[in-house]
Amino acid sequence: MAVAGSAPAYSIAATTAVLVGAVGVASPAALLYCAIPMLGIALAFSRLSRIDVNAGASYSWVGRTLHPFLGFVSGWALVISATIFMVAGSLPAGSMTLALFDEGLADDTALSTAVGAGWFLIMLLVVLGGARLTVRAQLVMSGVELAILALFVVLALLHSGGARAFDWSWLGFGAFDGVSGFASGALIAAFYYWGWDVTSNLSEETRDSRRTTGLAGLIGVGVVFLLFEVFTIAVNVILSSEQIRANEANVLAVLGEEVWPGWGGKLLIVAVMLSTIATLETTLIQVTRSLFAMGRDRTMPSSLGRVHRRWNTPWVAVAVVGAVALAMFIASNALGTVGDILSDAISAIGLQIAVYYGLTGLAAVVAYRKLLLRSVGDFVLGGVWPLFGALFMFWIFAESLSELSDSAIAIGIGGLAAGLVPMLWYWRRGSDYYRPARLDATRTVETDYVAAAPADSAAPGHEGLPTDF
Repeated sequence: MAVAGSAPAYSIAATTAVLVGAVGVASPAALLYCAIPMLGIALAFSRLSRIDVNAGASYSWVGRTLHPFLGFVSGWALVISATIFMVAGSLPAGSMTLALFDEGLADDTALSTAVGAGWFLIMLLVVLGGARLTVRAQLVMSGVELAILALFVVLALLHSGGARAFDWSWLGFGAFDGVSGFASGALIAAFYYWGWDVTSNLSEETRDSRRTTGLAGLIGVGVVFLLFEVFTIAVNVILSSEQIRANEANVLAVLGEEVWPGWGGKLLIVAVMLSTIATLETTLIQVTRSLFAMGRDRTMPSSLGRVHRRWNTPWVAVAVVGAVALAMFIASNALGTVGDILSDAISAIGLQIAVYYGLTGLAAVVAYRKLLLRSVGDFVLGGVWPLFGALFMFWIFAESLSELSDSAIAIGIGGLAAGLVPMLWYWRRGSDYYRPARLDATRTVETDYVAAAPADSAAPGHEGLPTDF
């Protein structure tokens, strides 16, 4: 689930040309140096999941350590960014499906949107069917995707010839055009990784979740980093700059044709299609579990906190997200300017991700602050690294403000600002979420790690999500 959340094939196909266009052969270095602070955020999620098992994840953790208002903003940032991404991600799922049959059909926006909406509805039904069905579907889709990517890693290594020879300087800071060059690469590279934290939103439905969900996130970041690094180097070695620029939408298909003429391109189109569909599923998990936690805490309509008796899923949250996303699908075709707005909205997602990742990194440091001097490991893994990850995310946020268009900034900041309405409304109505029990890692010492007992976050009349897998 963590690997699928980062959508390795989709990220490589859709973003590599943008990254290479920004920093050239320094693109592997950008991914390398962005992986370091991202691991710090993954460590923060891992440590916080030990002391608070909650489907809302950062929404709960930030609210109980920093401030409930910041916690709500953290959860709202995830909800907004995930909702935008589900619409944006469904469009390439449709076009990739059509490209398998006729590449000309893939350019038909209306047809691609219809097919993408069909895949979205299928994933919506899978998520509605429960965590067991969701994970089984994910094992098939991501298993095939990773098998195809692993095959092409071998083929790329065995491929002779190419546009240029690999140079170890590509992994150093010297390949960047100064600090501004590194910043522009970081803005793109950091968000290759987004999505691995879906495991934390599944914590209430996972056995031994205090250990498993955090470990899965760390492993997920490690796996996708290796895939991103290998394929980015392969693209720079095998493809020319002209080939990369001419195939911005899917450089993987071109890479596949180079290393395996005839079949390679088709197989990697399959990988990208499966990756896109798989990440739609994990994004649905994240947004519906976050809304479920908010509904349960009565910081959003309480009906969102209802669990289906048979499927053990937050069915109201799933239905609401499905209706909103489908309305956005229709709008993207009915209104001529919406497509342009959505392209800016995708860029604006970066602002929202930086907010909740950065706040979660700070929350981990605050929750474990009294234990940081117990050992060097606690100080580095619980303090320095998560704090560095948080500061890096806030730096990205600040840099994005000068890099993005005015409309992208308006959507990014405006989307966050829209959350002030429900936040203040339910705060005035006296939601218990705004009077939290403080999250402190020193309260309970367990056998293998320090952890605090999870708070009973379920509101009266609303049950939690049953452990399902």
